[in-house]
Amino acid sequence: MKIDETPDSMQSLDTVGAGGGLSSTPETINAVGGPERGTLPEASPEFLERQASTFEAVTEGQSLSPVQASLRRLGRDRRAMFFLAVTLMIIVTAYVGPLVYTRIGPNITGGVTGTGTLTPMDYHNYTQVDIARQDEYPSFSIIHPLGTDGIGRDILARLMAGVNVSIEVAILVEILDVGLGLTIGMLAGYYGGWLATFLDRFTDIMFAFPGLLFAILAAATLGPTFQNRFGLPGRLILVSLALGIAVWPFMARLVRGQTLQLREQQFIEAARTVGTSNFQIIMRHIVPNLFNIVVVAAVLDMVGTIVSEAVISLLGLGVQPPGSSLGLMINDAISQIYINPWEVVFPTLVLTILVLSFSFVGDGVQDAFNPRTKD
Repeated sequence: MKIDETPDSMQSLDTVGAGGGLSSTPETINAVGGPERGTLPEASPEFLERQASTFEAVTEGQSLSPVQASLRRLGRDRRAMFFLAVTLMIIVTAYVGPLVYTRIGPNITGGVTGTGTLTPMDYHNYTQVDIARQDEYPSFSIIHPLGTDGIGRDILARLMAGVNVSIEVAILVEILDVGLGLTIGMLAGYYGGWLATFLDRFTDIMFAFPGLLFAILAAATLGPTFQNRFGLPGRLILVSLALGIAVWPFMARLVRGQTLQLREQQFIEAARTVGTSNFQIIMRHIVPNLFNIVVVAAVLDMVGTIVSEAVISLLGLGVQPPGSSLGLMINDAISQIYINPWEVVFPTLVLTILVLSFSFVGDGVQDAFNPRTKD
């Protein structure tokens, strides 16, 4: 019997296995399937790129951890990455800059007497007084490129030292904030009881009593004692402790609320069912899931810490002369504003850039680590 080899008959035979020997070329598929069913879509470059992007997104989404996915979202935020670069540049300049700055420049005549010989290690030191060069304007000179203050101290050197103080206070405060806030908030949320009651009442008191006012009160009353005990860093330590005490209850309340939600999740119940101890549940399941909220809160808190330290120093209750702080520099330069306005402009500008940079980085971190954010 002769078989009809038309495309329709071949398609019918193939459904029962008679056409199993046909090759799977586009021409064969088109011939078998007909113009309506067998025509392949045109493989345009745009189509292929779209398919590859979809495959890449699915593949990466399956292989990345939540932290890695959050960091990738942060890396795609151009505004946050730009201000992160600005922040890192300021910090690196403040810490590495003095090592270079104090080694460049000629020997000059000056100092407290005005006749001494000063090396770059001397006149590029933020504490060096030079009565022969008071209130100098910015210039292209390597000696004092940003000028000097009212008693001849180098403004650039004092700016770098002031940024150091702001960063160090922010780090000390966040260590206290994260340490106490994470520990107490997690325990209060997981166990409840008297610890949760104490946290609620203490946090209510701190809400009613502003943290900055508490830090100012502590610096005004205990500042001389700490300075006599620890020297110039004494007030720095006191301000950090005061700001940390004022900040950590808010972190603890955030952590407690998140812990209350986590302890009711099914994976926590499953861990209890198989006999996992409370300590293991906290360390393996609770703490990793608190990472996002702790990182976001800590970065945003650094903005308020830097501003608070500057305000306290501006009031004369923070770092004392001959030390340097951005707030102290503004306070010292107010009386010189009509003689050399740059003495006020430079520390104010650096403080503004630093605060704005941390603010935009904090916003980017908040968006990137938000669990509801999708790639």
